[in-house]
Amino acid sequence: MQQDVRVGVAVIGERDGKVLMGLRKSKTHGDNTWQFPGGHLEYGESFEECAKREVKEETNLDVDDLEVVGITNDYFKEIDKHYVTVFVKAKKVSGELKNIEPKKCERWEWIEKEKVKEMRNLFLPVKNFIHSNQINS
Repeated sequence: MQQDVRVGVAVIGERDGKVLMGLRKSKTHGDNTWQFPGGHLEYGESFEECAKREVKEETNLDVDDLEVVGITNDYFKEIDKHYVTVFVKAKKVSGELKNIEPKKCERWEWIEKEKVKEMRNLFLPVKNFIHSNQINS
């Protein structure tokens, strides 16, 4: 049983009206759900530093001009894990997209922003973010 709350950072990278999303592979939670790139905040790290590091580690892309646009409180009841997820919007995305961690992510896709709201298999923090109407930020 998890006794602490972890902090995750999710990065909304946009290009031409589309957002970058990856299809998760996970043995613990969120398998076969769509997520934004991101991961755990490390001790002493800013949200922006975490966003840049995680996007680079997962996708090979560089993000800049970052802004915190939302926060969700996510409890994964089936596995007793609790996260607070900070959503960061990247106004600048550059580089060549690559799937750096294929054991954790099936693939990355640029998906039209409006279609994301209609997707059914979203990772819990993304679902909570969208249902709170924060994706329009």
